[in-house]
Amino acid sequence: MVGAKRHRQLRLAVRYAFALVLLLLLVYPYLYMVLNSLADWSQIDRRLIPTSYTLKSYEWLFSGGETGVSRPWTTAFVNSVIVSVASTALMMLFGVMVAYALAKLKFRGRDFTNNFVLFHMFFPAIILLIPTFLTVQRIGMYDTYLGMIVPKALSLWAIFMYTNFFKAIPDAFIEAAKLDGASDWTIMYKIMLPMSKSITTVVFLFLLMERWTELLWDMIVVQSDELLTLNVLLSQMFGPYATYPGPLYAASVLLTLPIIVLFVIFGKKFQEGMQFNLK
Repeated sequence: MVGAKRHRQLRLAVRYAFALVLLLLLVYPYLYMVLNSLADWSQIDRRLIPTSYTLKSYEWLFSGGETGVSRPWTTAFVNSVIVSVASTALMMLFGVMVAYALAKLKFRGRDFTNNFVLFHMFFPAIILLIPTFLTVQRIGMYDTYLGMIVPKALSLWAIFMYTNFFKAIPDAFIEAAKLDGASDWTIMYKIMLPMSKSITTVVFLFLLMERWTELLWDMIVVQSDELLTLNVLLSQMFGPYATYPGPLYAASVLLTLPIIVLFVIFGKKFQEGMQFNLK
């Protein structure tokens, strides 16, 4: 009995040790980035854990430093917020509408539409990049907020996730609501959507993270410095800031911090949504 107990304890200790090592491997790159953004410039990329810290990298980032290159980081941050929030809201709005129709409404061509959505989920989006750009340019949305928002206003993945969730909701709820005189719009936003809080959190976080980190589309559809997003601005830093890794680390921290904060705030709901999705 004593030997079996010690054996179980040893296996448990090995599992915890393995989990701790794996956690450190996952967390250390971000921790390394944060520490080097605060490190003294003489220690950047020269120590695993710097011993001297300063805010010089952040001061350099916003002032342009000795290069004299002034970078509108506040404006770029606001642009990223506007574009990401607007695109995410539209993707979720259209995702709920289309998913409700595919899951609960009967109409001719529903199966074809559902299969069409599934097909395009596996269709390489890069193929449509040039046609989409030419369309945006011809209708006058080039170098505007709309040019960044409208082409990213529909997510097939969001439609797929909501469709599967809505199919799991019993039709009795909808039938009871219709007996009370509720319209499909009322059922959609006052019954179906409140019941899908957990999956909505998952969809919201993934869509926002995907849009927040978008680079290629924002880079080709915007030319004005006043409309640059953080990703595009960061990609342009490798010229004037190539010999200054500190500001590069600081800019990367500014880019990733909002996503980390959101995951901390909505972590519990995110786990609930993922558990439902795995069932």
